[in-house]
Amino acid sequence: MRLARNFVDQPLIPGERITLPARVHHHLHQVLRLKSGDPLLLFNGRDGRDYSARLTRMDRKGGEAEILEMGEEEPTPPLSLTLALGISKGERMDFALQKSVELGVSIIQPLFTERTVVKLDDKRLARRLAHWRGVVISACEQSGRRWLPDLRPPQRLDKWLEKGHQGNLLLLDPGAQQTLPGLVSTENKFILLVGPEGGLSDKERESAYLRGWRGIRLGPRVLRSETAPLAALAAIQVLWGDFRD
Repeated sequence: MRLARNFVDQPLIPGERITLPARVHHHLHQVLRLKSGDPLLLFNGRDGRDYSARLTRMDRKGGEAEILEMGEEEPTPPLSLTLALGISKGERMDFALQKSVELGVSIIQPLFTERTVVKLDDKRLARRLAHWRGVVISACEQSGRRWLPDLRPPQRLDKWLEKGHQGNLLLLDPGAQQTLPGLVSTENKFILLVGPEGGLSDKERESAYLRGWRGIRLGPRVLRSETAPLAALAAIQVLWGDFRD
């Protein structure tokens, strides 16, 4: 049987006991029905390792676990993948974040664009960012990733572009002429820029092109905002990344 694997945001040291966070306790106790003595895996996303552990207490009030052994460090991926994604509505954004983590993205930059429909004040933005972090954590738990991707606070696209970026700067644009198989890459760093529903405006695309971004077309079809980045990430992993291993 596959061991339960959960994220805990704290140091993990073999020989020590920890109190499990409420989220983890609920999942292990209410969903998986684990009991004291059951084995599990824990990771904190900071050191790239899994830790074998054993439940020492599991009841309605809470749970504790003893850290037993430190596992091997997750190998360094061949590519550094950043996804700069226009903020989309609800489940579309969640889906894109979840699957991009599964596909190996290391940095996620949500962006407010001219066509972003979602309006967020400071309080709602904080809640949404916490929700997105939960999506990223769950994707790591499921996929076996031991490093937690860097989910950055949302920024306005125009301000983000002004900072300047290095690497393969790829703007997903259905009107572009170039495709990924025709791209000559000598770097292992890729930054994908993808618009929200409705895509980026002409002004935003022109601003990116003036700053050195290259337009990439993903075949003859127009893909949805949650599909396009995943198709691009998968293709990049096939052409230059760890899908070849």
